[in-house]
Amino acid sequence: MASKTQTLALTLSLLILISSCKSSQAAGIAVYWGQNGNEGTLADACNSGNYQFVNIAFLTTFGNNQTPVLNLAGHCDPASGTCTGLSADIRTCQSKNIKVLLSIGGATGSYSLTSADDARQVADYIWNNFLGGQSASRPLGDAVLDGVDFDIEAGGAQFYDELAKSLNGHNGQAKTVYLAAAPQCPIPDAHLDGAIQTGLFDYVWVQFYNNPQCQYADGNADALLSSWNQWASVPATQVFMGLPAAPEAAPSGGFIPADALKSQVLPTIKNSPKYGGVMLWNRFYDNGYSASIKDSI
Repeated sequence: MASKTQTLALTLSLLILISSCKSSQAAGIAVYWGQNGNEGTLADACNSGNYQFVNIAFLTTFGNNQTPVLNLAGHCDPASGTCTGLSADIRTCQSKNIKVLLSIGGATGSYSLTSADDARQVADYIWNNFLGGQSASRPLGDAVLDGVDFDIEAGGAQFYDELAKSLNGHNGQAKTVYLAAAPQCPIPDAHLDGAIQTGLFDYVWVQFYNNPQCQYADGNADALLSSWNQWASVPATQVFMGLPAAPEAAPSGGFIPADALKSQVLPTIKNSPKYGGVMLWNRFYDNGYSASIKDSI
């Protein structure tokens, strides 16, 4: 019969194990959805069983006294109110424990922040129109998104730290606001370094593509893994390897065949304490890629 000391030790061990399981999130795949009307519905993406995160892309216009604009390509027209039906899809995703984030920025948007006050106003707009706030003109309907992804690829670098702080300030007002960032792999990122250095980001999915100096090429993963090692220590909860889901998704390169990813890359990056998984650009190009790698993530 076990002694009281042994029983107590076992109980403490189990408590520690349970605690560690709750605090760590299993690795998964994030995907961008919204920039091609032929990629299927948001519900289709979530029902595939391949993703743990979906970034709705993009809020392409914001800041600098501009009226914010959500661009979802051929899916629907926010200006005429035809995107509010996405609330049902968003709830479908969330019912499967998939986090759905609003991605702001993109490669072709018209956006900039001109001051800390401008950043706070944009944060309030996002909170009231997409997160837990109230607005008469919520573009995606009444569903409450899980957070915001910063895909800042144009304009200046200033005040995105303030935007992150302002969004984070809404935490606890309904549900957690998760923050994600999608920097380019050359480090430090030209637009997002200041924001990432706040330490407020839950997920940093680095774009290891369209950047020849830090991407996979011709069967060689050396530059990719060297860059990953730098990113793996940024002040974020989890770091993801962002990749194109097909060669045509990244005209300037970076695609990694699934077999090569599983044999040359994942065994190394999975050893990083902050490893969170893989991000894919994008749902339209993902014709079997996520399915072929998900069991190795």
